[in-house]
Amino acid sequence: MPAVGRLWPVGVRPTVVRGWEPPATPYGPGHRGVDLAAAAGDPVRAVAAGRVTFAGRVAGRGVVSVDLTGTGDPPLRTTYEPVRASVREGDEVEPGDVLGVLEPSTAHCPGPCLHWGLRRGDAYLDPLSLLPPWLLRAGPSRLLAVEGVPVPESVSVSVP
Repeated sequence: MPAVGRLWPVGVRPTVVRGWEPPATPYGPGHRGVDLAAAAGDPVRAVAAGRVTFAGRVAGRGVVSVDLTGTGDPPLRTTYEPVRASVREGDEVEPGDVLGVLEPSTAHCPGPCLHWGLRRGDAYLDPLSLLPPWLLRAGPSRLLAVEGVPVPESVSVSVP
């Protein structure tokens, strides 16, 4: 799976409330996406460039679907719900473009969450596989000392 995503669809590093659980059979139980903790009203962003193929209501919930550019035939399709869409079918989006805002709903999670899905044709895939490893890692970045690099005289360095 190509890591075509450039950012999370909500927040900076949201908590994964429920992970992807592929069903054993096409109609079997499972979780065909991931749930990301977020607050109602938070912006929901496109994780990669693509074209909006659906923006509307399904079973009373707002849904946005985006076919990702350059991901083959059939293309990878991301889905986001529950979202009050600010985009329309046919709109082209870039990574980080706002698709809409998270609707208040606790029907799917204990609290507000975004259900983020990924498909290729009829096959459901793990949407986290779209993100590069550096975006999935937890914790802050750390700078390491580099041996043999001179330090300018105007900089004082203390080594513990």
